[in-house]
Formats: sequence, structure tokens, C-alpha cells
Amino acid sequence: MPHGRLLIGMGFFLGDFDYKAHNEEVKAVWAAFRDRKPLRVPVGLGINPRIWLLNPDLNTEGITFCEYFENPDVMAYVQMRSQHYIRHNIPQDAEMGLPESGWDLYVDLQNVYEAAWFGAEVEYREWQAPDTRPILNRDNNRMLFDRGIPDPFTGGIMARAWNFYEHMKANLASYEYAGVSAVSVSPPALGTDGPMTVAANLRGATELCLEIYEDPDYVCELLDFITEAIITRIKAVRRALGLEMKPKSWGFADDSIELLSLDVYREFVLPHHKRLVEELGGEGPHGVHLCGDVDRLMPTLKTELNLDNWDAGFPIDYGKMRRELGRDFLIQTGPATSLLLYGTPERIESECRRILKSGIMERGRFVLKEANNLSPCTPIENLMAMYQAAKRYGRYD
Repeated sequence: MPHGRLLIGMGFFLGDFDYKAHNEEVKAVWAAFRDRKPLRVPVGLGINPRIWLLNPDLNTEGITFCEYFENPDVMAYVQMRSQHYIRHNIPQDAEMGLPESGWDLYVDLQNVYEAAWFGAEVEYREWQAPDTRPILNRDNNRMLFDRGIPDPFTGGIMARAWNFYEHMKANLASYEYAGVSAVSVSPPALGTDGPMTVAANLRGATELCLEIYEDPDYVCELLDFITEAIITRIKAVRRALGLEMKPKSWGFADDSIELLSLDVYREFVLPHHKRLVEELGGEGPHGVHLCGDVDRLMPTLKTELNLDNWDAGFPIDYGKMRRELGRDFLIQTGPATSLLLYGTPERIESECRRILKSGIMERGRFVLKEANNLSPCTPIENLMAMYQAAKRYGRYD
């Protein structure tokens, strides 16, 4: 049963709101933040089209993730609908109301695109985002090595991704919603969920962790193969699109490293993270997205990878991380998505106050957001409680 049917008395629409006054405030908040003279903690939310697709009170047409994933015109339509909903109903420090320029589209293959590039089949489950199943086991664990690195443009799901990109570009002028046209479409395949996470998707998280002890040489070979493939793909895409080959600052993710001790991370994964940064980034500093329990790893990542910002998840010791990472290190995190989804406005205000009073705000390098990626059917009352808490307890007076 979708979450929306469980949240009695909660709503998904903002009601009367002064978008003009809000947008003026947002500009001032971010300008002060960039100048290192913050007025208050900004609020930013990680949101993607699943917030519209998986909420039956919004997606009254019953469009499925399968339709979204397999039809570029449906993908464009859903993105315009979801952007329209977010810009009119989700309180955060972002421009609200209709966009002045137009809708910005992108080829969206969620978190399955890398495993599906290597050949994993995409599975669609009711009221969930798409996923893949592991394809490697003890009997075929060298299958990918024998196949070689997939083609960045025609291998696995990338053939569909690039067909979508060309189709959406060619039809951009025909995409319109609420009297506003689409103006851009971004290409796929320029980021990565990280070698450890991709390996866990392909082999299975439990099985991969067991292999670290039972067959460490194989794990090293698998991580090396995946890392080489990631670098090959991103470089090829950058070259084809005429992009800078080594931008000064770069960012990546690798959520599955939360499964590892610091010693195991240093031995098995850190060399591959270093290679990614060296091959795909410039002098830095760089950024990382890591959900989960990674406090023990972050000081090492900061030092070894030349990081200055972290899009964090949950759990996190806010005060400790500020002390260990330093006052100039940008941290973005906040209340758990489960609390935002199922909690009360009072509980959310209390949790935001606790976070903001922990020491995390010191020096103004903190953005309050969900931890991590807003759940479909999150009540607007709870998001407003979070936004108002930032205004109340996150000031730098």
C-alpha cells in the first residue's frame, strides 16, 4: 500500500504562498552564504521525480516507473509535472513558482544505470523505484572480465539512455506544461554511484563482504575493473560532449562503503577512490555524497581525497563531524527521511533544533536538508516544520 494512504490528516499541497517574497529571501540567503556571511542556515532538499510518480494523490493518471523508464516522452512529461509540483508545494531555499526560463529535463535512470550498463536486468516493483538483482556468483564471477568494459554509448542500458537523450533533444520544442516550455535536456552517464556500490549491486552486498575475507584478490580485481570502466565511460562522454576533461572540482558517491571498517576501506576501496579523483578531477577540492553511518571514514576521505564538502545521510554525530572535519568543510544533512515521512511537525521541529544546536552550524558551512532523498508522500506540514525550524534556530545573529 502506498504511503499516501497511511498519512491521515496530512496534506501534499502548500496552499496560499507568496512566491515573490520567498524568492527574494532565497536570493539573499544564498548570496550571504556564498560570501561566507550567512544570515541563516539554508534549506535544500534532495528530490527526484519519484516524489510525484509514487504518490497516488499526485500521480492520478497511474503512470508507472516502467512507463517512465521506457518512454522518453513520458519521462519528459513526468519531469515537468514533478517540477511543477515541487516549485509550488515544497518549502525550501529554492526558487518557487513557474520558472522564468523553462523546464530543465534530463535522462533519468535513477540508481540502476551502472549495474544495468554492466548487464543487470532492471526490475519494476509496485510502488518502488526500479532496482536490479546481482548477476555475479561463485560460478560466473569472471563473466564481466571476459566480456570486457561495455561500450559507453551502446552497452547495456546506455543504448537506451543515449537514444532518449537524442529523442528528447530533437523534441524539446514540443514539451510544454502549464504554459511553460522545456528549454534544456541534460545527458546521462556523467556521474557514478562508486565502485564499491556498483560491485555490491553486481555481486550482492553480503556476498561481496564475504568475498573480502574469502577471496580478497577477486574483490580487488572486481573493484579495479569497475573503476576502470567508470573512468572510461565518463571520459568518453565528456569527450563526445565537448566538456572539460578534468574539471577543477568533481564529486562522486559510494554509499556501500558504510559496510566497511576504516582499515578495510583503506585497503580495498581508497585506492580506487583516489584513482577516480586523479583521473576525473583537477586540483580540487572535491565533494562526496555518502548516506549512512560513515563518521569513522570521513576524516580519512577528507585528507586522502582532498574533499571540502559532504552530502551526508543518517546517522551522523553532527558536533563531532564539525570538530573533526573543520569549520570550513561544507556539510549537508538533517533529519532522517523516515522521520519526515512518518513523524509529527513537533517531533521534526525538535530534531531540527537538536541538529542546529549541536555545533554543526559553526562558521556557516552547513545546509539543512533531508537525510537522504525525500520520500514520496512526505506531508507538507512536516516539510514546513523543518523549514520554519531553520528560520527560527538557524540564524547567525
